Amino acid sequence: MEITLNGYYTLILATLVLLLGRVLVKRIKFLEDFNIPEPVAGGLVAAIVVYILNIVWGYSFNFHQGLQTATMLMFFASIGLSADFSRLKAGGTPLLIFTIVVSVFIILQDIVGVAMASALGLDPLLGLVTGSIALTGGHGTAGAWGITLEQEYGVVGATTLGIAVATYGLVAGGIVGGPVARRLIQRLGLKPTLANPNPSDIEKVAGAQSLYSTKHDEDSAHSNKEIFERPDSMRFITASSTIETLALFAAALAFADVMTIVAQDTWFELPTFVWALAGGVIIRNVLTIVFNFDMFDRSIDVFGNASLSLFLAMALLSLKLWQLTDLAGPVLVILLVQTVIMIIYVYFITFKVMGKDYDAAVLSGGHCGFGMGATPTAIANMQAVTDRYLPSPKAFLIVPMVGAFFVDIVNATVLQIFTKLPFM
Repeated sequence: MEITLNGYYTLILATLVLLLGRVLVKRIKFLEDFNIPEPVAGGLVAAIVVYILNIVWGYSFNFHQGLQTATMLMFFASIGLSADFSRLKAGGTPLLIFTIVVSVFIILQDIVGVAMASALGLDPLLGLVTGSIALTGGHGTAGAWGITLEQEYGVVGATTLGIAVATYGLVAGGIVGGPVARRLIQRLGLKPTLANPNPSDIEKVAGAQSLYSTKHDEDSAHSNKEIFERPDSMRFITASSTIETLALFAAALAFADVMTIVAQDTWFELPTFVWALAGGVIIRNVLTIVFNFDMFDRSIDVFGNASLSLFLAMALLSLKLWQLTDLAGPVLVILLVQTVIMIIYVYFITFKVMGKDYDAAVLSGGHCGFGMGATPTAIANMQAVTDRYLPSPKAFLIVPMVGAFFVDIVNATVLQIFTKLPFM
């Protein structure tokens, strides 16, 4: 028996999934410790229920795809609208170097995934799912690329596999990150660096990247002070700012729609969600740099996070878990190898390139976090290390900036190149 739900009922079920996830994360310590997102916790339970209903009673559910697509596009637009390239300059050399280190690893992750998938007799495109799509990309990227691979490349079960791999990555990244960082500190006898009395530009920027003005003027240095020094300066999300933010999202999505049509059957054809990200980047930087527009980052974050939560809830409701049966063994082998590669790369590359000091060790733990899982996992890894030793302002400033948007832009570019290779 097939049941089709329209947008209203799909939205109701998605919100119920999110509420269930909230309860589970609060009550189950494992989920909280490993930063499992609420949509994933609730969504996996919902997917299991849907699976049981299908196996036992033969029920099959079709959910409103338009709503799921819209929330996915809004999430990627939010990444683009947060990508202020002036911060790359303000971040200085360490931020640029770390971005390069992470970019190289994304390429390595995909090479390993594709090579192992081919060796194990799987579709090479599934190697990308077990590579940077789900590991570095996380659940949002896994869901978006999964839909693209299924609809445009005919890869059965790509979305289901991507969500499963991304969940594994969250746990694995949380398990290996802290121990790797502590091992580096203990083995080499490193000592943490004391807080810099003369903060660099990147340290000045950190406190402002989500809460305050993005205008580029002479007083920008003063706008980068810590939150507690200017409590009355915080901007509030009002009806006016909400409309302003929605207009920015609408512009990014309109750009994505137009470019998808224009680029169809050309060499620069890209998935619509990549165009949404690109549109956000262009709009953000043109408005802030050319027109000195005061971008409201916190409002963008709210809409982006809400869209991601709803998208994941709907994507997980649509999972077909029975499609993973034949893939379980080979995929597990690939993921175990990817975990080992992550540890080796961080230990011998990330740590050494970033300076072989205490900050580099903490950065290495953070890289494990979002290289396998997500930025919150990276932050949790670094917090576990700095709670035991001393703070690392450099790591806590660089990792969120790279993990929040630079890594998604690089990942989208790398994946687009891989999907165009002749052997894929």
